[in-house]
Formats: sequence, structure tokens, C-alpha cells
Amino acid sequence: MERRRALQHSFSYFCLSSSSILYWCIFFLVLLFTSATNALVKLPENTTIPAIIVFGDSIVDAGNNDDMITEARCDYPPYGIDFDGGVPTGRFSNGKVPTDMLAEELGIKPYIPAYRDPNLKPEDLLTGVTFASGGAGYVPLTTQIAGGIPLSQQLKYFEEYLERLNGLVGDERTKFIIKNSLFVIICGSNDIANDFFTFPTVWHQYDVASFTALMADNARSIAMKLYGYGARRILMFGAPPIGCVPSQRTVAGGPTRDCVVRFNDASKLFNAKLSANIDGLSRTLLDTTLIYIDIYNPLLDLILNPHKYGFKVANLGCCGTGLIEVTALCNNYTAAVCPVRSDYVFWDSFHPTETAYKIIVAKLLDRYLNRFL
Repeated sequence: MERRRALQHSFSYFCLSSSSILYWCIFFLVLLFTSATNALVKLPENTTIPAIIVFGDSIVDAGNNDDMITEARCDYPPYGIDFDGGVPTGRFSNGKVPTDMLAEELGIKPYIPAYRDPNLKPEDLLTGVTFASGGAGYVPLTTQIAGGIPLSQQLKYFEEYLERLNGLVGDERTKFIIKNSLFVIICGSNDIANDFFTFPTVWHQYDVASFTALMADNARSIAMKLYGYGARRILMFGAPPIGCVPSQRTVAGGPTRDCVVRFNDASKLFNAKLSANIDGLSRTLLDTTLIYIDIYNPLLDLILNPHKYGFKVANLGCCGTGLIEVTALCNNYTAAVCPVRSDYVFWDSFHPTETAYKIIVAKLLDRYLNRFL
């Protein structure tokens, strides 16, 4: 593996210093980097997924918030304790996040880097990046509250990415990559848990139905914009059972820390509206694969039936007491870490463990893979 990395680094330098043969360099770079991991999912011979491009919130952030003044960042231990080398990268997990696993399963590359990573290499653009930001939401106020990168700015970064990609491989190849890549959008949890139910006076003119309709309409708008950029494989993830994550049980689940029904009901209502919006768009945009992805039920099954999947704890996070620790409260100075992370569904009080993500990704691939090939 180290020899391969050294070869990749040397070849990258040669390419960047020899513009006259850039075309062939790009060709061989693609071969090198896409062969760096063994695909666990066998794709049909005529199927090409050159890259995975990601938008959304902390579930799929890989460090875009690391240089920002915000509580929605985690570029410090014990985050990343099970990542390559045990290094915190800004992923809100003990290890990889779902889109890393998706890229690895499809044989694209071991993980999806953050677009704003200062160490991002030009060749990383060929196989995909994440623009996602911890704290982001479909409603602009949600991201403003958290101090993250709003979806509107994530799209502007994507426009910048297109210019950089075009400079690397030209217009025709750029269009091919965008048309055939997987676009993943995961968002919505922060809108429900950290905005609507946290600041009810701000949304006094909205009820749950109208607020979730606003979320779903904004999500539809994001999908339309990506279509306008040339995206033709778009996966829109629904909201999870946010009322069952440890932090929400602690703050709103009463003395027994039950799942918060009104939070889960809001997630289900949003998911129904988002699914309807996406189905409608699919019928309109006939040359695209636009799929609503249900994340609610796979995660809820892990929470309600942890032992079926080998977990011992589903109502507490691994970090600290497991009741409330997330981001700044989950650190090496104030919070102990459970010794066996794979015993827990949740890493901190808001985000699942790498083990839980692996199970969920496997479930989703089994259900949806044939639909987006």
C-alpha cells in the first residue's frame, strides 16, 4: 500500500510538471487511483461510475468545517480514532462516514475527501469530493445557527470544482464525469432537531406540515440545480428517526429517555413530502435517475433491534456518558470513550458509529443498487 501511494505521489508530480502529456497522465492516474481498493460490489461491465459527489450535513462532512469558527466541527480526538492512522479528519464519526463506504464498495477509492481540505490533490477531483458541512440544513436559518456552510455556498463550491475539473481534463471529459457520477445529498436532521423544535418562536407561523413542506421544496430545488449542472444520477436521502438519537432522547425524551415521537413524526412527514417531490421530478426529467433513499427505517431497525446486529447499546453514544456529548463535548479531556466501539449504534450522541454505518450502507446497496446503475 505504501509503495502504491509513493507511486501515485511521484506520478502526480510528473503529470503536473509536464503539461504536454497531461492527457495520458490523467488516464494512468485514473487507473492507479481507481485500483487502489478492491470493489466489494461487482458492477456490470457497461456501467461507469467515475466519481461520487456529495452535498449535505455532518453525516457526510469530511472536514469542510475544520478551519471555521463554529461548534459544528470535530477535527480533534477522539473523533477519527478508527480512521486510517487514528487521525481526526473532521468526520463526525470514529471512522469512515457513509459516502466513504459507498466509494469503497463501488471500487472508486477508499474515501471521499473534503473539497476544502488544504491537502486535496488535483487527481482527487476526478473521483469525487464532498462539499457537505456539519450543521447544514435545507432551511438557510438552520445552517446560520450552526455556523456551517449553507447548501447555496456548497453549490458555489461545486461551480468552482467544475472549473478546476475542466482545467484538468477539458470540457468533454468533465461533462462525462458529471453525467455518470453519483450525486449524494444527505440533509434535514438539523432543520428538525436544531431549528424547528429548538426555536419554536422563530417558526410560530409554521406548523410541522408547512415547515417540512418548506424543507422538501428546498430539497427539490437542489435536485433541479444539480440537474441543470448536468447531473443525471442523483440520490436524495430522507431524514433519520431523529427522535431516537441519544441527544434528543436526553433533551426531550423525559425521565426515561424515550424516543421523541413528535421529532420522529416530523422526519416521517418530511420524508413523505421529499419522496413525492422526487417521484414527481423523476417523471418530469425523463433522462435522469433521481431516487429517494429511505434511511429512516434501516437506522430505526438498528436502534430497536440492536442485538440482531451484534450491538449492545442503542440509546447512548460511545463518547463520554453518551447522553449529550457531541462535537466540543466529545473530546479527550472531558469525555472517556467506550473501549469497544462496535458495541454501540451511536458514536457520539448524534452520529452513528462506523460499524452502524457499514450495516446501513450494505442494506441500502442491497435495496437500491440496481436502480442507479
